[in-house]
This record gives sequence, structure tokens and C-alpha cells, in this order.
Amino acid sequence: MSDRVDDRSAAAGELYSGGRTWLRPRLRPGLVLLLLVAGGWFCFHFAEVDLQRLVRGLPRLASWAARSWPPDFSDLQTLLTRAAETLAMATLGTSLGALIALPLCVLAARNTSHDLTYLAARTVLNGLRGIDSFVFALLFVAAVGLGPFAGVLGIGIHSAGSIAKLWSETIEDAAPGPVEAASLTGASKAKIIVFALLPDVLPAMISGLLYIWEFNVRSSTVLGIVGAGGIGQELKNNIDLLDFPRVFAIILVILAMVTAIDRAGAVIRRRLS
Repeated sequence: MSDRVDDRSAAAGELYSGGRTWLRPRLRPGLVLLLLVAGGWFCFHFAEVDLQRLVRGLPRLASWAARSWPPDFSDLQTLLTRAAETLAMATLGTSLGALIALPLCVLAARNTSHDLTYLAARTVLNGLRGIDSFVFALLFVAAVGLGPFAGVLGIGIHSAGSIAKLWSETIEDAAPGPVEAASLTGASKAKIIVFALLPDVLPAMISGLLYIWEFNVRSSTVLGIVGAGGIGQELKNNIDLLDFPRVFAIILVILAMVTAIDRAGAVIRRRLS
């Protein structure tokens, strides 16, 4: 009798288990769809999306575009000077970020750091990356005054987190052979990192640094809005004056500068690979 009860219980358990596994795949798409709809409604609600306002604004944009032709290059020297400020700001800011990131990336890599040091370094990186360079530039404008120097500091502090994260992941993915060979010689951990690990991952680190530099050139074009200098400040001033031919000329200069930087970075990365 007990054997029959056990058999029935086992059969019922198998049936229930089979039904549960059969229901889960069917319920999963509906649950995903529900979450997507809820997430979309949440975003639309808090972003205050209003398609009627967009429809009313499109003719205004078309009018501004028509009024911006032909572009005004009457004072090209000023635009080129501002573009040079932007390029210098991004280059020095990226260099500053790389100097800060170099020790941080070693501390933030699992294979070159201890657990507590790793967690502390990753927390610092998240903080630097979580605050945009725009916010840092705004703070440094208040601290050191208007001009490109505030932009250099803002870009440098924010970039340090991004560069260190890329470099730490590169170090973690490094081949263990050179490190193990250096360890067999009895070298200290610092010498192993400097003479065995870093030379092995240097091309990948430079490639990642170039990506950050290209990104900083593009992002630094708007730092002038907060008074951090560069061509972004020229852009804001002319938008305030509704001088659309001048605005169009500035946009073309920015586009030419960013395109040249992207091409130069691509060439350097190809030679490194």
C-alpha cells in the first residue's frame, strides 16, 4: 500500500514539475513585455515627452537652418584659435587623466592587487566615472575661474576613472607567461609589474587611451557652455545672439576637427596593432 502511495506521489511530483517548467517559458515573454511597457511609460513620464511640442518646434528649426546659409567664416582666425583651445584642453586633460589612472589601474586589477585594495580602487573609479566632466568643469570654473584651465582639470579628473577602468581590464586579461617568467627570477612585485606586465599590455593601453582622447575632443566642445573656454564658448555666445550663419560655421569647424582627430587616432591604432 505504501509503495502505491509513494508511486502516486512521485508521479504527481513529476507532473507538477513538468507543468511548472512548461508554464515558465510561456509566462516569461509576457513578463518581459510587461516590464518593457512599464519601463517605457516610466521614461516617457519623467522625460516629459510631448510630440505636439516637437511638431510645433520643427518649423522653427527649419527657419533657423534656412537662415544659417551661407556660413559666416568672416573671422575664421578666432574660430581656429578657439578650436585649438578645445584640442589643447582635451589633450592636456587626457594626459592628466592618464597620469592619475596609471597607479589606480594597477590597484584596480584583480591580478595585481589585494581584495580590499581592489574594492577601494574600484569605488574610487566608479566615483570619478559617475560624475561627468561637464560637472567637474563647472566646479573648477567656480574654483579657478573661467577659461580652458578649468576644462583641463574637469576632463582630467573624469577621464582618470574611465582610463583606469580600461587599463585595469587590460591588465586582468594579460597573458600570464611574462609575469610567471619574471616571478621565477625572484623579482619583486613592483619590478614584475613595471618590467614584465606593463610592457606586454602597453599597446592595448595606448589604444584605449586614444579612444578616450577622441571622446574628450568631442565632449570638450560643449564645456564652454559653463565657461570652460574652447570653441564651445564661441558656440554658446552666437546661439544667444541668434547669429545662425556664425553658428553653422562653428559647427562645420567642430565637425572638421573631430573628423581629423578620429582619422588620426585610427591610423595610430592600426600601427600599434
